[in-house]
Amino acid sequence: MPFSLRVKFGQHEIEISGTREEVIKTIEELPRLVASVSKAFDSVNISVNPPQSTPTLYPTISSSANCSEAVLKLLETDWGKQQPRTLPELAEAMKANALHYPPTTLSGVLVWLVRKGGIKRWKTDRGYVYVLAGKEA
Repeated sequence: MPFSLRVKFGQHEIEISGTREEVIKTIEELPRLVASVSKAFDSVNISVNPPQSTPTLYPTISSSANCSEAVLKLLETDWGKQQPRTLPELAEAMKANALHYPPTTLSGVLVWLVRKGGIKRWKTDRGYVYVLAGKEA
């Protein structure tokens, strides 16, 4: 059975996934792992500027009454308009706004919004992508 733990310390975030036993074992080894990772980063020249093609910042939206409202708010932002967004990108943007919906719920809401005409979707090499109905990509 899958088990996942995500912890954020300031600007640093760690996520551990696996079976419950694997996650607990990794947590026990975490101090040694962090020391190893820190040592590795000390010897590597790291670029301060993230690549432009993979934005890591998600838009901030006001709290929403439901999942469909949150999706529409995200797609109305510059982030949502700059390029069509996939379900995983929308899910991460919602998590960044402390809105936690299961992927199955989000998927159902996206299908419902497509049928209702609020958004458009099409299949690409990245999977299905979504935009507001009024935006042509």
